[in-house]
Amino acid sequence: MRIISGTHRGRTLRAPAGDLTRPTSDRVRESLFASLDSLGVIRDARVLDVFAGSGALGLEALSRGASHATFVERAAPVSRLLVQNIYALGEADRTTVLTRSAAAALQGMPARSADLVFADPPYPLGEAELTEVLTAVAALLRDEDSLIVLERSARSPAPTLPGRLEAFRDKTLGETRLWFLQLRAH
Repeated sequence: MRIISGTHRGRTLRAPAGDLTRPTSDRVRESLFASLDSLGVIRDARVLDVFAGSGALGLEALSRGASHATFVERAAPVSRLLVQNIYALGEADRTTVLTRSAAAALQGMPARSADLVFADPPYPLGEAELTEVLTAVAALLRDEDSLIVLERSARSPAPTLPGRLEAFRDKTLGETRLWFLQLRAH
């Protein structure tokens, strides 16, 4: 796994062994970030990478000009590997790592603190739990221009969107489906 573009282009990232995580493939990340670049949402963004795993999504965003990334990863061994990736890229000053469940981490974050959120939950996460996470994440979005990118199995149902969230685009890439979500205008 490697950084696709930006200041860290070509640098490799360590991925956890075993089935604790499901890293986003280079192909999916390349397509995702091409979409985000065309939307102009990365430069200077405050990024939240929930269910971060190796941190590939948040670190790619930093490489492309995001100002800060907060990573949420519950599994301590995976979180330690994420920190190693951060230090290997020299990004410790622009990152925060929260080693706790998504629910606990999101509850403690200030409202309106994220411009771009990546949510790549484990496939077994139930629909009700996913809706709870999306509800918490929606409260963190800075404004209607902020985005959530939800990554799921292509076989997963469409997410149940809470409150003011709406899907404005979705994209299927092999076994992966990406949902682009934002706050509905008042």
